[in-house]
Amino acid sequence: MKKLKRMLYLKFARKFNHANEPVPVPSIISEHTTVNGDIISQGTIHVDGRVEGDITCEELVIGVKGVVLGSVNAQHLQLFGLIQGKVIVDKLFIAQSAKLLGDAVHNSIAIEPGAYIDGHCIRSGAPIPAEQGKPDLLITDASKKK
Repeated sequence: MKKLKRMLYLKFARKFNHANEPVPVPSIISEHTTVNGDIISQGTIHVDGRVEGDITCEELVIGVKGVVLGSVNAQHLQLFGLIQGKVIVDKLFIAQSAKLLGDAVHNSIAIEPGAYIDGHCIRSGAPIPAEQGKPDLLITDASKKK
């Protein structure tokens, strides 16, 4: 249903675009397609196939059957399929059907119950929570006597 809504939105946006500016259309890597190499885009990429390489883009959607073997650097990532590699994003959404094998650096994150993550989710720019409230070393009676 989301795909249909997005397609209709893009069609209406093109039709009623008063500024005559081009409306971005997502690049789609379909289910039976494999890309070997890096992808760099200023727009949206939708992966339903397989990408073996790094992806840099504004928004990345990895569908349920989508696989990315490499690092991802994007503003927004919606993960429904599989990523094996490092992820650096601003906003990260991990669906119930998703598998993330690697570390993710993000500013905001949403994880549905049932999602599989094997790695670390690290908030960018934030101190490590375990280090924030770390008390000073306690001096014991035995160490005072020395």
